[in-house]
Amino acid sequence: MTFQPPSLDRAAELREEPDVLERLRDDPGTRVIVVREGRVRVVDSTLLRVPADAVGDATWALLGRDQDGTVLLLAVAPPENDALDAAPDEIWLGLRDLGGRIDRVESELLVEAIALAGWLRDAPFCPTCGGGTEVRQAGWSRRCLVCGRDHFPRNDPAVIVAVESRDGERLLLGANANWGGRMYSCFAGFTEAGESLEATVHREIEEESGVRLSSLRYISSQAWPFPRSLMIGFRAVVDDESAALADGEEIVDVRWFTRSEIASALAGDGPVGLPGPASIARALIIDWYEDHA
Repeated sequence: MTFQPPSLDRAAELREEPDVLERLRDDPGTRVIVVREGRVRVVDSTLLRVPADAVGDATWALLGRDQDGTVLLLAVAPPENDALDAAPDEIWLGLRDLGGRIDRVESELLVEAIALAGWLRDAPFCPTCGGGTEVRQAGWSRRCLVCGRDHFPRNDPAVIVAVESRDGERLLLGANANWGGRMYSCFAGFTEAGESLEATVHREIEEESGVRLSSLRYISSQAWPFPRSLMIGFRAVVDDESAALADGEEIVDVRWFTRSEIASALAGDGPVGLPGPASIARALIIDWYEDHA
């Protein structure tokens, strides 16, 4: 896993322009990504970009500029928007549906659109005083009409960790209770108030799997808009492999996997299921496997 620069120009300099959304909606060259109930329309592995006048009723925001310089808007449409009935070759799909089926550019645009749409939909009131808010900065902030505070889309940091044996030959994965024991994945948890990412890693791993870590290193991160997480991925090495034990509540089982078992699971041949290709959990598992293969 390597660092990749952003592929989308978010055009932040346009956000302060007066009436920018109205101007861009009237521009026939502008294109729109429509999000309805957390899903977008996809044609041939590409997010469908439509003219603004084809959308109808929606909440609007600025996404940025496409790779060819075209300005892209976001339209958050209500479920009952009749103007958005899909044509036969169009399918409404979500992030989990599209994992591994679209390229990096389309994936980055998809995550931004779903994340911003979720915030515009779910945060109409001021968390400080409860007053109503108005959208500003082309959809990227809200100002309370009562107390005047400004609010912005936020990310909740969460760590996710691939835990390996001291010799690097085995990977420790856990089965979450919500999955019914059918799938094993990396260990994850939210950062608590006043806690560093490193402290979160040590605490979460010991709480969920019983093991303590001798070392850890940052690998990569992933925005995960369910509803607004930022998954921060690490690799870690255990101190005592024999101490592995599931907490019995959130994690119902922990298990050490060999490289050959991980290879079979990645190929879909068992012995267990692994996370889907849209998740950083699978990317961390692949990173470990390819590093030692």
